[in-house]
Amino acid sequence: MNRFVIADPDKCIGCHTCEVACVVAHAGNNMFVQEESGADFYPRLTVVETDEVTAPVQCRHCEDAPCANVCPNGSITSKDNSIFINQDSCIGCKTCMLVCPYGAITMVPAHKGGQKQLQSGLRSNTSGAWSRKERIVANKCDLCEDSGKGPECVRVCPTNALQFIVPSQIEDSISRKRLASAQSLQQFSGFSRL
Repeated sequence: MNRFVIADPDKCIGCHTCEVACVVAHAGNNMFVQEESGADFYPRLTVVETDEVTAPVQCRHCEDAPCANVCPNGSITSKDNSIFINQDSCIGCKTCMLVCPYGAITMVPAHKGGQKQLQSGLRSNTSGAWSRKERIVANKCDLCEDSGKGPECVRVCPTNALQFIVPSQIEDSISRKRLASAQSLQQFSGFSRL
């Protein structure tokens, strides 16, 4: 069973701290010393606010991941109980973004070593000048795998609205629910004599 992060909308106050923490965790360089024009803000989760609910939405690392099933070149794979996008081989076709039932995948400019990557062959004409077009790739929650400390959004949430779920927690929860269900049957004992 895959690991994932889920939000409790009763605890979320819509402060967007999780989005900022996500961007900082994935910044290749110190974004606090960059020029404002050079800073990109592409969180891998999105706080959704309506009249009824406020909660961050992100990849649920689906067991039968639709994004991986439709990826034409195998750039989305299962690894260590999670679903990952290899941005180095992603061709930016957007198919994964279209099939994600949570809207958790976005398309962003590719970066390497803190620099935007450009396509080798495709050029665009903007403002009357031809230039190499930037490379766009799929982007989603990776559970901050490279940090080794777990999801940063969970760590910084001021209200503990986000929870990192691992398979053993789910199994414990199911066991507790089954036990409670079995115990609730005591009130019906003797029904077979009806």
